[in-house]
Amino acid sequence: MDNQTLLNRGIVATMLAQFFSAFADNALLFAILALIKNLHYPDWSKPVLQMVFVIAFIVTAPFVGQIADSYSKGRVMLISNLLKLLGAMIICVGVSPFLGYVLVGIGAACYSPAKYGILGELTSGDNLVKANGLIEASTIAAILLGSVAGGYISDLHITASIITCIIMFGIAMVANLFIPKLKPARKNVTWNLIGMVNDFVHSAKVLLTHQQARITLVGTSLFWGAGITLRFLLIDWVPLVLNRHDNTTPTILNAVVAIGIVFGAGLAAKCINMENTKRCIPAGILMGIAVICFTLQSSMVFSYLLLVIIGMLGGFFLVPLNALLQNFGKNTIGAGSAIAVQNFSEYSAMMVMLGLYSAAIAIGLPVIVIGVGFGVLFSLAIVVLLHWSRKLA
Repeated sequence: MDNQTLLNRGIVATMLAQFFSAFADNALLFAILALIKNLHYPDWSKPVLQMVFVIAFIVTAPFVGQIADSYSKGRVMLISNLLKLLGAMIICVGVSPFLGYVLVGIGAACYSPAKYGILGELTSGDNLVKANGLIEASTIAAILLGSVAGGYISDLHITASIITCIIMFGIAMVANLFIPKLKPARKNVTWNLIGMVNDFVHSAKVLLTHQQARITLVGTSLFWGAGITLRFLLIDWVPLVLNRHDNTTPTILNAVVAIGIVFGAGLAAKCINMENTKRCIPAGILMGIAVICFTLQSSMVFSYLLLVIIGMLGGFFLVPLNALLQNFGKNTIGAGSAIAVQNFSEYSAMMVMLGLYSAAIAIGLPVIVIGVGFGVLFSLAIVVLLHWSRKLA
């Protein structure tokens, strides 16, 4: 393998697999949301659907990083996409969407550390940074197209939207077959439950006892907890404020946030380096304020503008923190294990925030009140994080 070539066979295959897998991930969520809406599930069941996906990440976190580092990562990605495909098929044939989405969640949990960890094995040096950029670009494109496709096709025919996802997962699996079979990154994993849990706990302790890594974990966890809550806030906000009851409009608005993240990530790349990552934290405070402004207005034009701003602030906040944690993990406990700990932290935050959002909907709090309260709490949490980071400087 020529590690000096950026667009080698492995990188191209990984990028294509990531695109089709992420496309299907995002389309499937909105297809299932359309399905449970059509089946007249209560409103609070929508965030609960995402919670069952999140639970899969939390429960499998002690194991997936070690699996990714102990086998050829391309093959791990292949099996992960197979699990996603089976989950979508279960939903398509009429089994509970919640049960099928758990299986998709398990596949996604296994896929994540393998996807990020394989890049350092396929290329090196400056090309590693560029490869990360290609994967992120592929992911953002998939989020944009997959979200809109999931909403649009489900407006036409819900079953067709789920079948589309099954086909996309199948194409991702074909792309996985073209990833070279690489040697495992680790050979000393203890394959018993207690040993794997202990290894995960050790990895978590290494990250949590390092000041910068700890701040990064908290920051990225707050971001993704907020991001997933914002997705469902948009779904409930659109019919109430904009009086639009289709499935396409919320998916387009979610895609607009992703566009903003691209611009914010690019700005962060120019303004932030490993030595001054704390500069990104105030963007999180402004992100919470922008959410409040978004919730309180009712113009479609301002909705697009504010969601782009929210995405830009989020990208500027998230990308430097991710880079810092990945760099630290690579040099200490291994990329797969570091990402597994990060996933556990982030998905735990998602679980808490989704639980609070679902409870707020269940007791009848107005969506506007929830949105304003969410923005306020997020900004205050980032203020605390900023103060904490300055004390540790």
